[in-house]
Amino acid sequence: MNGQILLIDKPLEWSSFQAVNALKWAIRKKFNLKKIKIGHAGTLDPLATGLLIICTGKFTKKIPELQGQVKEYTGTFTLGATTPSYDMETKVDQTYPTDHLTETSIKEATHQFLGEINQVPPIFSALKKDGKRLYELAREGKEVEIKSRKIEITTFEITRIAIPEVDFRVVCSKGTYIRSLAHDFGKALGSGAYLSALRRTKIGDFNVNNATSPKAFKENL
Repeated sequence: MNGQILLIDKPLEWSSFQAVNALKWAIRKKFNLKKIKIGHAGTLDPLATGLLIICTGKFTKKIPELQGQVKEYTGTFTLGATTPSYDMETKVDQTYPTDHLTETSIKEATHQFLGEINQVPPIFSALKKDGKRLYELAREGKEVEIKSRKIEITTFEITRIAIPEVDFRVVCSKGTYIRSLAHDFGKALGSGAYLSALRRTKIGDFNVNNATSPKAFKENL
């Protein structure tokens, strides 16, 4: 009741807002509260699973600090095609050859993304331009110029290659879009790529291994 940091393993196809809402209603019902301060420390796309940090009460003040922590992701890139959203939210719009790819060329392409780099966020994102979210403008078919931003990638390793699929692990700074990384990685390989699976495994010292599902959280209350 004084506030807590809750580690939630966000299910696939849930928005981060839905996860916060599920906890909010469960806590309010359990303790018969009119209202409770609650929020998350960093959005996860509906098509991603994994660690969502949810803060309640006084701990909501810690949200900006938690948002700034280093994050770790694992997932899958699908090579040989691109999508407008850089993930599976939209359909494939172009296909490319993959015959020229080798295990060595795929692993070596990761090197150019290490350290401080400039990254352009995807047009299908919740960032705002002129008071509107980018994904709203994208759905209206509007051309939008998006500025690149400085991010840092400290680890980018390929953990499995079964073309067209490539599994990865990435450790990166706040503000990194793994969808944009997928798109840029495909460009670097000359084969196109989009993000087909994503899981956030760590935020700072917090690990998804210690997280519970919203359903389990409700039951444990």
